[in-house]
Parts: sequence; structure tokens; C-alpha cells
Amino acid sequence: MPEKARIKVGVLSVVDVAPLQIAIRNGYFRAEGLEVETVVVQGGAAAIPSLVKGGLDITFGNWVSFIAAQAEGTAKAVGGLKLINDAYQAKPGMFLVLVKGNGSIRTMQDLVGKTIAINTLNNISELTTKAVLEANNIDPRQVTLKAMPMPDMEAAIERNVVDAGFMSEPFITKAQRNSGQLAILDAASGPTDGIPIAGYGTTGRFAQENPNTVAAFQRAMAKGQRDASDRATVQALLPEYAGVDRDTAKLVHLGQFPTSLDPTRLQRVATLMKTYGLLSADLDVAPMLVSSPAK
Repeated sequence: MPEKARIKVGVLSVVDVAPLQIAIRNGYFRAEGLEVETVVVQGGAAAIPSLVKGGLDITFGNWVSFIAAQAEGTAKAVGGLKLINDAYQAKPGMFLVLVKGNGSIRTMQDLVGKTIAINTLNNISELTTKAVLEANNIDPRQVTLKAMPMPDMEAAIERNVVDAGFMSEPFITKAQRNSGQLAILDAASGPTDGIPIAGYGTTGRFAQENPNTVAAFQRAMAKGQRDASDRATVQALLPEYAGVDRDTAKLVHLGQFPTSLDPTRLQRVATLMKTYGLLSADLDVAPMLVSSPAK
């Protein structure tokens, strides 16, 4: 039985969390003796302080934010951070930097000297943007990154508050359909193609004090991740939790929903972080992982 039957889980209103929403709706958590209360957060970096203070038990977040916080010792007082479940892996077309459809930016080179909105700094958005810019011979330091909630980016671009916005689904398709915005950079291509994006983490203290709760969460999520491989299942849920209309839901680009947390795959994120200055030293991610229970 779970030590804690009711848990608070930080989430974003993005495609990435579809498996969790599936697990809730299909009763997978309930079958494990868990009741999940979802709490909307702005991003992984913003959620981690709440996790450390106990406002959240588990949170969804991008791997960059978790790894950076671990390296900085943000959660040292609570046993560090533990990674318990994979959520999403990149595929081309699902991480795009968009610009105004009738604006002056028409090539990636036009981004030099411009401002790109990203949901939070020092996260997967920043890492992948910098990696792809550099792969195209553009110095990332010549581009300004501005933190902004993803739902606000489309309007900010149209009002010239920023020149471009790094978006994931469903915001990509909404901005393209509603405002005719154009993709200028695919941040899940080249050096970042197939990179792990996000998952779920908790504190070392919570994992140690609540091993049955964590295992129950992992078992329920494994079923949700499995079900998310069916596009129709994800598509049907998007209007409910991500606030998109059904026509937009039909057009969104989906990434992959991994069913296991692989340290070798995840180490790739830490390596890229070191390469692009988001880590000052190498970090081994393997000790951060909490093994999933046998299926």
C-alpha cells in the first residue's frame, strides 16, 4: 500500500503529460491506491522550489531543469532530486521556434540580435535552441532569451513584444492556425534529434520515506505511457486538459512516449548541458534514477 495515498503532482498543459492524464482517466492510479491532484506549473525550473518545500510531492519537468538543480545543490537539504519516470522524447517538428507570419524574420540567420521567448531559462528549451543555433553557425550569445509562459507567446509575437517564441504542442499548432505564424527553427533536429525531453521527479527524502507510493506512481504511469503510443488516445484528451479545440488536436506533432527510464539515454542531456555551458562540470545522472518496479 502507498504510504501517502493522496499526492500533488506538478504538470504543464502540454502534450508531454498526456500519459499522466490517461492514467488518471483510466483509473490506473486509483487501482494502485493513489489519488493524484494535479497542480499546473510554469516549467520544471519553477516547480522544483515547490517540490523542495513540500508544496508538490512529484513534478513533471524537463530533464535540463532537474539535472541543473541537482548540480547546483538546490535540493541537497531534502536528499537531492530523484528521477522516477520518463515522459517524452523529441521527434522533429515538435519543438519549434515560431515567428510572425508577415514579419521580417525569414531564415535562422535573421534571429541574430533578436529576442526569443522560452517558457523558463536554463531548461530544455534553452539547451536545444542553443545547440541548433550553433549547429547552424550562429553564436547563441547573439540571441536574447526571455522567459515567458508558453500560452502568452503567440500574442507576444504578434504584438512585437518578442521576435520569436519557442513552443511545444499544442501551442505550435494553435499559433500556426490562429495567427499564421511560421517555424524558423526546429529545436528537435540535428544535434538534438531524439533527445530525451522531460519526465517526473521527486526529492530523495520523499522517495526514501514513500517507496511504495513512488512504485505505485511508476506502475500507473507505465500503463499511461503505453496507452499514449496510440495517437487517437492522446488526441482525444488534448481538448480536455490542454485547452485546444478538436481540429487543432488533430494536427499537433507528437513526440515519443518512452516506457522506461534509461540512464544512457538521459546522460546525453547532461553531456549537451556541459557542452553548451548549462553545467560547469560533468554530472553522472545514474545515481539520480529510481528504478521502476517489475511490471
